[in-house]
Amino acid sequence: MNLAKISANGQITVPAEIRRLLELKSGDKILFYQKPTGEIIIENASTQAIYKAQKAFSGVAESLGVANEDDVQTLVDEIRYGKE
Repeated sequence: MNLAKISANGQITVPAEIRRLLELKSGDKILFYQKPTGEIIIENASTQAIYKAQKAFSGVAESLGVANEDDVQTLVDEIRYGKE
């Protein structure tokens, strides 16, 4: 169990063990949200943004016919230089 004290300004110091678990560095942002069960979740905001982006792009590569790095390069070339 880790304990943090809230300052008069509402600030807390995230315990070192939790910073390591969340891979937090100086200047990172943390995300607080409440689950429908009432449980409060704390996450690394950068990690959550990556998960959200991955979910948003899920299936896009397949729909564009992109299966490997060569397909990515072909798509980039088509966008840069027009379809050949």
